[in-house]
Amino acid sequence: MEIKNFLLLLRLSEGIGIHGENLIYQWLVENEVPETIEPNLEQLCRIARLRSDHAKRFRESFNAQRQKLHLQKFPMQMKWLTILDAEYPDQLREIYLPPIVLFYSGNLELLTSSHLLGVVGARKASGYSIRVLKDLVRPAVQTGLTVVSGLAEGVDRLSHLCAISAKQPTIGVIGTGLDVFYPKTNVALQNEMSRYHLVLSEYGPGARAERHHFPERNRIIAGLVQTLIVTEAKHQSGSLITANLALQENRNVLAVPGNIDQPLSAGCNELISAGAKPVLTPQDILEEFTI
Repeated sequence: MEIKNFLLLLRLSEGIGIHGENLIYQWLVENEVPETIEPNLEQLCRIARLRSDHAKRFRESFNAQRQKLHLQKFPMQMKWLTILDAEYPDQLREIYLPPIVLFYSGNLELLTSSHLLGVVGARKASGYSIRVLKDLVRPAVQTGLTVVSGLAEGVDRLSHLCAISAKQPTIGVIGTGLDVFYPKTNVALQNEMSRYHLVLSEYGPGARAERHHFPERNRIIAGLVQTLIVTEAKHQSGSLITANLALQENRNVLAVPGNIDQPLSAGCNELISAGAKPVLTPQDILEEFTI
C-alpha cells in the first residue's frame, strides 16, 4: 500500500483520534518513512496506545476503509493531501499534533501565502464586532491579506464576507466533512468559498459536527496563520482557546479592547492584560506583516 493511502485510511478510521494518528506518524518518521507499507494492525494499536475497545473499533474501521479504497468507492471529487506532500503548508507541519491529512476544496495555492491573518470572535457577535471588521480589519485586508477563519456563525462568517467584499481571498477551516454544512445558514458562503477561495477540513466526507471537532479545528487555524486577531470573546470561550493555541505556536496574537462591563469584551481584555497586542487602527494589524 502506498504510504499516502495508508495515511488516508488512518485518518478516516474510527477509534484512533489525532493523538494516536500522530504517534503512528512519529513512529514512521523515526523509522524513515517508506514509500509503501503493509500495515500490521496489532502493532499500530500498540504504537497508538489504544485501549482494547478502541483497538477493536480501529481494526474494524481500518479494514472497512481499506475495502472501500480497493473498490474505489471514495467520492471521485474528494481532494486531499498528506503531511508528506510538498503542498502541505510548512507552518502547519511544525505544530503540535499536525493533521496528517487535509481534505480541501478550492484554490490550494492560497496556503502558500505569507500574509495569512486569522480572525476569530464570538458566534453571537455584537454590533461592535461588525464595526471592528469594517473599520479595522477590512482596511488592513484590502492591502493584500488572506483571512483565515472557521466558517461558523458570527465573527467567522462576517470575517469571510469581509475578505470577499474587499476582493481578497479567504480560507475556511471547518469541523465537518466538506460535504456537510454547519451551520446551515452558511451553505451559500461555503459553496462560494469552495469554488473561488479555499475550504479545508481534516474530517472525511459525511463527517458530522461533533463537539470535540471544534477545538481540533482551532489548532489548524492557529497553526496556519502568522497573526491572529480576536475581535470579541467571552471569558473561557472557543476564541480564547484558538488564541492560546496560537501563542503556544509562537504566532502573533492581537486583540480588540472593549468596555470592561461587556461580557463579549472580557476575553479580549484578558488577552491584552496577558500581553497580547491591542488593535486600535488598521496599521496595528499591518505592522505584523511585510506587505
